[in-house]
Amino acid sequence: MRLLFFLVFAAGNLLAQLGDDKVHFTEADSLRGSLRPERTSYDVLHYHLDITVDPDKQFISGTNTMAFRVVEPTSRIQVDLFENMALEKILYKNKPLKFERKFGAVFIEFPSPLKTASTEKVVLYFSGNPIVAVRPPWDGGFIWTKDKEGNPWVAVACQGTGASLWWPNKDHQADEVDSMLISVTVPKGLMNVSNGRFRGSKTFNDGSSRWDWGVSYPINNYNVTVNIGKFAHFSDLYNDLSLDYYVMPEDLDKAKEQFKQVKPMMECFEKRFGPYPFKRDGYKLVQSPHLGMEHQSAVAYGNKYLNGYLGSWSSPEGILFDFIIIHESAHEWWGNSVTSKDLADMWIHEGLGAYAEAVYVECQWGYEAGQRYQNGKKQDVRFDKPIIGPYDVNQEGSGDMYAKGSFMLNTLRHAIGNDQLWFDILKGIHETYKYKTIHTDTIVNFVNRKTGKDWTSFFDQYLKHIDIPTLNLTIMRKGKETKLFYKWQADVENFDMPVRISTKPGTFQTILPTTKSQTLVLGDVNPEDIEADESGFFIHVKKRMMYQDEKVK
Repeated sequence: MRLLFFLVFAAGNLLAQLGDDKVHFTEADSLRGSLRPERTSYDVLHYHLDITVDPDKQFISGTNTMAFRVVEPTSRIQVDLFENMALEKILYKNKPLKFERKFGAVFIEFPSPLKTASTEKVVLYFSGNPIVAVRPPWDGGFIWTKDKEGNPWVAVACQGTGASLWWPNKDHQADEVDSMLISVTVPKGLMNVSNGRFRGSKTFNDGSSRWDWGVSYPINNYNVTVNIGKFAHFSDLYNDLSLDYYVMPEDLDKAKEQFKQVKPMMECFEKRFGPYPFKRDGYKLVQSPHLGMEHQSAVAYGNKYLNGYLGSWSSPEGILFDFIIIHESAHEWWGNSVTSKDLADMWIHEGLGAYAEAVYVECQWGYEAGQRYQNGKKQDVRFDKPIIGPYDVNQEGSGDMYAKGSFMLNTLRHAIGNDQLWFDILKGIHETYKYKTIHTDTIVNFVNRKTGKDWTSFFDQYLKHIDIPTLNLTIMRKGKETKLFYKWQADVENFDMPVRISTKPGTFQTILPTTKSQTLVLGDVNPEDIEADESGFFIHVKKRMMYQDEKVK
């Protein structure tokens, strides 16, 4: 998420921090972001995260039992935990292991090499005061607050920053744990809602209680969540998918009305992207004290039961629906199910998530409405730096991954020019790569195979360069004959992309420009009527008019 903060009216101040051209990476960045042998030598199978949360002291303590399969012989593996959190001990076969810490990395030493294909288990004991999010969900950390009755209301958001800010794990997006048990003990009178299916609760003599939640699908670390408070709960069904809602009691009636948007959203996204990917674990919306986050099967909701983005949007269609419900739920397909291997490729989450909003609008109100919604975002593209960030240092690219990323996809749809094929591609990407982690190249290669055309230069231009392509149109009128000279101007060598032009109002034809000039004889066409389709294609257009005397040979 880190939610389209450029759409908020105060966006300029928030985004100024992203405009630095020079970023200096450190050894800590490499340890956090790279796939070193200490990480690639093992594959995480299961976590049992068992913690106690003390809201008054803003303190957590507990264990993470990590089961893993050895991929290559090793006697040393890396897990991650922020330096401010204490790692008290690590047990292996009930005996303590030696470990050393360097920045946020923890290197665990085994007494002898672990054998390939063996399954091993370590128990990590930890505690501390996790960092507090200053501007959740845009920065990572815990949110310690109170509800209207003064009861503790606790949540966490850690996308980008990393789940290792509060619990020890293999904190890299390339390795999603296969399944997970989350046990959270909270003070008397409170409950906890986490990812997956509720497994039960137990009350202890002091009145505290433990809440157990089981995740039966692969889950990325930043999606793991706690939601602690006094919630009202109601439920529903979409076909045979369970829908559960946890909200502040005073908001129950508003929630029952606002969350009616979930079913048409599910219908649309299942039609366009494939079945909801976490059916065994169900779908939940959980009211949060921050704006929202795509926590897998437990989506955090904080949009104040308003349509749009806290009640506003850049197009009239945008206030017809609740942005947080639609955008964050879209991540169940794009981000939670299909996940980028590296933070540099987060457009796979956010570009597709943002594009899904326009898909939803089109499902509900038709193609033209969907395009108006999409084009309302043009004011939000900053053109500050490439969408793809540097690899292996846990660094995202530009915040343009949201709006510009969605425009790239809308442009590709119209460049392909076959809606049936386009939506088959979207559904095919999800169905082929669900529960997997992928790079940008995986999607590019998939599109190339399905269309029979090489779109590599297209993706390179929109993802790896700041600017978008410019269509140069020179229109020459001589007597009653009009000629059109056209070509692309782009950063990528040999860029080519089909584009639609209109030669009279309401009609379009497709041309195939390259970076070399081509000529189209149009006949008796009014030069003023020649336009490029800047609604379906996110491009710059430079148009030059020339009128020539008929006597010129």
